[in-house]
Amino acid sequence: MPWELDLLWYDGYIMMSRTQVTLEAEMQRRARRRATDLGVSLAEYFRRLVARDLARPESGANVDRIFDLGNSGGSDIARDKDAMIAEAADAPRRKHR
Repeated sequence: MPWELDLLWYDGYIMMSRTQVTLEAEMQRRARRRATDLGVSLAEYFRRLVARDLARPESGANVDRIFDLGNSGGSDIARDKDAMIAEAADAPRRKHR
């Protein structure tokens, strides 16, 4: 679904640009119904959705969250990874025996 939201400023006024959006028929029907329920046009409904989404703060994953989570019990993944992968791959087969 192509989305573009261009706001152009001209002499202190916001100029909007036209954007075409392609939706599946069912999604379009539901969006029109929702816009009608809100008492706005379909275009205004989309503008509000985009504005709300863009107003949210970026939620990037913080890699610090995965460090110092607990004790590894002395395992050495670099040394033992092949054995660990083989054990994990073999586990479903052992369940069915």
